[in-house]
Parts: sequence; C-alpha cells; structure tokens
Amino acid sequence: MAEIRPFVSGRPPKEMAAKVASVPYDVIDTAEARQLAAGNGVSFLHVCRPEIDLPEETHLYDEAVYARGRQNLDGFYRDGVLVEDPQPRLLVYRQVFEGRSQDGLVAACSVDDYDSDVIKKHEKTRADKENDRVKHVLTQSAHAEPVFLTYRASPTIDARIAKITAGEPEYDFVAPDGVGHVLWIVPDDDAEFFVASFREIARLYVADGHHRSASASRARKALLEREGTLAPGHPVNWFPAAIFPDDQLRIMAYNRLVKDLFGRTKDEFLAEVSKVFLVSPGAGAVPEAKGQVRMYLSGVWYGLTPKEPVDPSDPIRSLDVSVLQERLLAPLLGIGDPRTDKRIDFSGGIRGTSELTRKVDAGLAAVAFSMFPTTVAELMAIADAGETMPPKSTWFEPKLRSGLFVHRF
Repeated sequence: MAEIRPFVSGRPPKEMAAKVASVPYDVIDTAEARQLAAGNGVSFLHVCRPEIDLPEETHLYDEAVYARGRQNLDGFYRDGVLVEDPQPRLLVYRQVFEGRSQDGLVAACSVDDYDSDVIKKHEKTRADKENDRVKHVLTQSAHAEPVFLTYRASPTIDARIAKITAGEPEYDFVAPDGVGHVLWIVPDDDAEFFVASFREIARLYVADGHHRSASASRARKALLEREGTLAPGHPVNWFPAAIFPDDQLRIMAYNRLVKDLFGRTKDEFLAEVSKVFLVSPGAGAVPEAKGQVRMYLSGVWYGLTPKEPVDPSDPIRSLDVSVLQERLLAPLLGIGDPRTDKRIDFSGGIRGTSELTRKVDAGLAAVAFSMFPTTVAELMAIADAGETMPPKSTWFEPKLRSGLFVHRF
C-alpha cells in the first residue's frame, strides 16, 4: 500500500509562477541553464543549477555551488519569490502538450515506501550524480524538485481529480517550450479521500527522477545518523512527487549516437550489420513498430530488423534498446557499457530525428540509431520483476516544471 500525505510546500505567488518555474536540473547543461535564466533573477534555475551564478570555471561539484544553491533558496523565501503554504496540502498538476493532457496528484511520498520497494524503480543510478543530489538536498535542507511517479490508473481517483480540475486553478500558464502547466489546490475533504485511496494502490513506479528519489533516501539516512533519532512525522521522511496514472502518460524514444565505427569503413560496417540484421536502405527516420530500428549513416537512413527471433517472454532482452545493444552496439561498435562509455551519446525523443542527422552530418557522430519508444507497460513489467532497464530506455515528455512546489525540512 502506498502512503502519501499533504505537505507544506513553498510556492511562488500566482503572478510570478511562470517566471519562477524552470525546466528540471537534469535536462540541460550549465551553458543552457545560463542562457535560459539570463535576465530572470527569479528563475528556479538559480536554485537547481546554482553554478550559473558563479564564475564559468567553477567545477560543478565545488563546495561553492552547493552553498550558492542554499543562499539562493533562502533568498527566494526571504524575498517572497517562494511562500510557504499556511497548512499541509495536496495539489493537482496538469500538463498540456501537443493536444493532450495528463493530470497528476502532487503529494509527499514516503521514504519508507521507497526503501521497502513499494515505490518501484526501473533503472540504476550513477554514483556521481546521486552524490551530487544528496549534497544539494542536505545543504539546502530541501527537496527542491519533485519526482515523477506513475501507478496503474484507478477510475475512482480519476473521477475525484476530474471534480477538482472543474474548478478554478491556482496557476495556469504556458512555458516557453509550449507546454501548459495548470495547478489546483485540493480541498481538505478531498485530501482525505486521496490519502485513503492511495492506501489501496499496491505500487507506485518511478517514471522520471531516480536520482532525486534515491537522494531522498540517502539524505534521510544521513540526517538520522547525524541526529541519532527522527520523529515519524519529520519532513525528511517524505519527498515531493507528482503522481500520474499510467494510461495518461507517453514515453518518447531515447535515441543513440556513436562517435566512430570502431575502426571499420562504412562498407565494412554495413557488411557486419547485414550479418545480424535485415538492412533496408532508404527507410524512414522513425520506426513504425516495436522490433524495428532506424540507422543513419553517411547521409542515408536504413531500416534494421533482427534476423534471429527475439524472445518476447524476456521483458528486458526483448526491448529494442537491449536488442540493439547486444547485437550491434557491443559486438560491432565496442560499446560494452553504455552507461559509462564516452563514445556513445543519447538524444531524447523530444529533440526529434533531425538532431541525429544534424550531428552525424556535422561529423559529431559517425552513426545514429532512431528507436521505437518503450511502453509504460514494459517499464512496469520490468520493475515488478525487480529488474532494471538498460540505460537511457525511456524519455518522458513533458517534464515536470521545477519551482512550483518546494519541500523544506
């Protein structure tokens, strides 16, 4: 059973929400963050990417970065950029993108549930990124950005959320990337319904934010070791999340680029690929179905279909990203560990296949692969089996906006 609860969030005043809200820390680099925050002193990027306020030569993990994040967050509260709710609340968060919308419940989720695997994970985290997030959380004494969770849809929960979204929203704005963000405050009597209803939900699933949820667990552990004891109601026992039903979500492709052909010429490489895949020159850039991959090489798109059958009963090895990794990237291009190999790069589906052709045509990569998206059902099946997906298997879009609800402890 999943435990959720209302929490006291720090939120921007209604008239400032659009200026404060920012993309999450992990979808942009420092240079992009500087550009997005330029001329906007209240952008939440000053909190989640605080290195933008320090000299360019400052290392990302320098102590000054963490201290500046705390300074900026405290300043936002002091100056009224963020205002604490007068009481614990739940929220409903709608995102509108490309003609479709998804409605999720914003709540505090239990670190105990994360530790006991009521909240299921589907990918491994990187130690350096996890350490970085833990240090930000502990230095700021806050979970500054929410985790994106999903669950198997419940008609009764859907109906109660629909009742709330029929009312007047607290925020309603469109971000520069074209995504609409709408937020409602949940009335107290409805909050009790949601807390009780989620106790009937067996499992929640991390869709996006594995490093953020892992850092919540590690931060709680570090604080417990420091303090010796923590009250059950201590805010560090909880972390903020936006929880969306699975049937409203869309996963986009996570595409691959490799810098070289591992010492082969184009013709030699194509000959090797043809031993393992049926290769069709002139195919479209986007796969039409599971089991298909598209490859861009020397100005031509090729369709790739495995010659050997794929076992559909294996939830991990039957993924297209696994087939590509096991049958092409590792044996033919020498990419043994895509998590750490510097010769491979990844491009989220929101950037489109034009990003792949641009990089290959510019000589920034030798070959690119366009993937068919993983499904939410595949993600859940793998998480339920206690397994993890290959790196960079899912790209959820739209992303949660940061700065709309901050959880301090």
